Amino acid sequence: MAIPTNVETTFLLGRLNWDAIPKEPIVAATFAAVAIGGIALLALLTKYKLWGYLWNEWFTSVDHKKIGIMYMILGLIMFVRGFADAIMMRLQQAMAFNGSEGYLNAHHYDQIFTAHGVIMIFFVAMPFVTGLMNYVVPLQIGARDVSFPFLNNFSFWMTVGGAVIVMASLFVGEFAQTGWLAFPPLSGIAYSPWVGVDYYIWGLQVAGVGTTLSGINLMVTILKMRAPGMTMMKMPVFTWTSFCTNILIVASFPVLTMTLILLTLDRYVGTNFFTNDLGGNPMMYINLIWIWGHPEVYILILPLFGVFSEVTSTFSGKRLFGYTSMVYATVCITVLSYLVWLHHFFTMGSGASVNSFFGITTMIISIPTGAKIFNWLFTMYHGRVRFELPMMWTVAFMLTFVIGGMTGVLLAVPPADFVLHNSLFLIAHFHNVIIGGVLFGLFAAINFWWPKAFGFKLNRFWGLVSFWCWVVGFWVAFMPLYILGLMGVTRRMRVFDDPSLQIWFIIAGIGAVLIAAGIGAMFVQFGISIWKRNDPEYRDVTGDPWNGRTLEWATSSPPPAYNFAFTPVVHGLDAWAEMKEAGAARPKASYMPIHMPRYTGSGVILAALCTICGIAMIWYIWWLAILSFLAVVGYSIYHTFNYDRDYYVPAEEVTAVEKARDLQLAQGA
Repeated sequence: MAIPTNVETTFLLGRLNWDAIPKEPIVAATFAAVAIGGIALLALLTKYKLWGYLWNEWFTSVDHKKIGIMYMILGLIMFVRGFADAIMMRLQQAMAFNGSEGYLNAHHYDQIFTAHGVIMIFFVAMPFVTGLMNYVVPLQIGARDVSFPFLNNFSFWMTVGGAVIVMASLFVGEFAQTGWLAFPPLSGIAYSPWVGVDYYIWGLQVAGVGTTLSGINLMVTILKMRAPGMTMMKMPVFTWTSFCTNILIVASFPVLTMTLILLTLDRYVGTNFFTNDLGGNPMMYINLIWIWGHPEVYILILPLFGVFSEVTSTFSGKRLFGYTSMVYATVCITVLSYLVWLHHFFTMGSGASVNSFFGITTMIISIPTGAKIFNWLFTMYHGRVRFELPMMWTVAFMLTFVIGGMTGVLLAVPPADFVLHNSLFLIAHFHNVIIGGVLFGLFAAINFWWPKAFGFKLNRFWGLVSFWCWVVGFWVAFMPLYILGLMGVTRRMRVFDDPSLQIWFIIAGIGAVLIAAGIGAMFVQFGISIWKRNDPEYRDVTGDPWNGRTLEWATSSPPPAYNFAFTPVVHGLDAWAEMKEAGAARPKASYMPIHMPRYTGSGVILAALCTICGIAMIWYIWWLAILSFLAVVGYSIYHTFNYDRDYYVPAEEVTAVEKARDLQLAQGA
C-alpha cells in the first residue's frame, strides 16, 4: 500500500477514509480470519449466555487473582500475534536471495518487524510479568488483595486498550515502520507523515498509564500489606524481585511517557525537540528512550529471577542458598540498571571516556546476575532435585541465559561493539536473554503456579514436548544469527545479495518452525489438562502439590476470594515450610466476617473512553478526542462519589468455605 501524502481531512472522520483499508492480500486474509473467528466467539458467548458471567465475575473483578489470570490471557493472545510476525520475517529472509524480492514489500516488512518488537515487549512480556506479580505477590505476603483494588482493574483494562490500538493498526491504516523504539528523525512527521507512528505513540501511552499505576499499586502492597512478622528480610525472593521491578516501573515509565509526549508535540504541534533542524536533537530522544529502555529489560527479567529462586528451592527440597546475597544482588541490579543505558549506542560518538564508563558499569552489572546463578546451583547442590517441568525450564534457563549473558559482556566492550553494533549478533544476544530468561521463566512459572490458580496440574507429556521443541528450536533459530552477525550481516534487512548467507537463514527458519511446534504443544497441554481436570492424576486437593515453601501454598487450590480466613503470622523465611515442619494445625477458632472490595465496572468504562480518545487522536477526529477526554474527566469525578466500594463476606460463608477445605484435605490425606 502506498503511503498517502496529501490525505484530505474531514470534520467528521478526520484522516479516516476508505483508502485507510490495507489492500495487501495477506492483510485481507488475516482480517477475514480474525473477523470469522471473532464472530464465532461472540456467537458462542451469546449462545451459552456467558456475557453476564464474564461481566460480573471477570471484567468488573477487583480480585487480584482474576486480574492476574486476565493479564496472562492477554499475554497469550498477543504472543500468537507477535510470533506470527516473527514467522513472516523468517520466511521473507529465507526467500529473498538471488534477485528474489521475497513475498513482503518493504512497506509491509518494516511494519512487521516494528510490530513484532512492540508487541512482544509491551503486550506479551509486560502483561505476563504483571499478571504473575498480581496473582502471586498478595498470596505470598499473606494479604487479602492489593492496596488499590479498583486501580488494579483499571490498570489491566488500560493495557488491553493499548493492545486494541496496536492490533487495530493491522486492519485500518498502518503501523510504524521505524523499529520498536521509533527513533527520530524517521519517526518525525517529515519522514512518517501518516498514522503509523501515531498508532505507536497512543498505543504505548494508553498501556503505559496502566503499567505505571500497576507498579505503584504493587509497590505499596508489598510495603504496607505484609503479614505480621514478615519483615523485609523475611519476604520470599519472588516478592523481593517483584518489589524491585515495581520500583523500576515507577521510576522509568514516566520517562517513556514524557519522551513520547515530546515526540507527539513534534508531530502534532510542530515543535522541534527531536528534529534535525531548528535546534532539535534526535540523539536526545535516543538517550531518553534508552534511559527507560534499559531498566525495562530488568523490569522483565527480575520477576523471573524470583520465579527461578522459588522453583529451585521447592524442587531441591531445601532453603534457597544465600538468601541475603540474593536480595542484595537484586537491589544492586535495580540501582545499576540506571547506569548502563549508553551501551546501546556506543557508536554515537560520545568519546572514549564516556564509552569506557558505560562499558565498565555494564560489566559490573553482570556480577550480581552471576551471583544469582551460583546461588541457584548451590541450592541444587546436595538437594533432592525433582525434575518436574518447572525445574526443567529453570535448568534450560541457566544454560541458555549464561550464553546470552556472556555475549552481553562481549558487547559491553566498546571496540567489540563498534564491530557488532546493528548486526544480527545483537538480535541473537537480545533474544538469547529475553527468550532464555523471560520466556523460559514464564513457562516455569505457568507450570509451577497453574495448580494453585485452577486446582489441577498441567499434562506432563505435552509439557515435555513443548519444552524440547522450545529449547532445541531456540538454539537452531538463533545460533545462525550469531554467526551471521560475526560475518557482518546487518539487522532489519529485507533482501540480501550474497547467496552464501541463505543457508543460515534457512536454518534459522527451521528453528522458528520448531518453536512454533513448541507453542502448539503448549496449547495442546492446556487443552488436555482442562479436559481431564477432574481426573485424580491431575486434581490438586491439597493446595500444595509441589511441597511448596511459601504462603501461597497454605491456601486451597484455587484460593478463596479472601485468600486467608485468618491473616497468617510469619516467624521466619519460608513461612509455609516452617509451619509444616512445626506441625501447625489449621485454625479452628470461630470465623469472623471478612472485609473485601466490591467489584466495579468503572475501570472498563474509563479505559474504553481512553482508548477511544487515543484512536481519535491518531485519525485527527478532534471532536471525538475532545468529547472522549471530557468523558474521562467527567466519569472519573463521578466515580469519586461512589461510596459503595466494599462489603463483608459473612462469617457463615467463610465457615462453609473453610469446612469444605477441611473435608478436601481429609480426602487428600
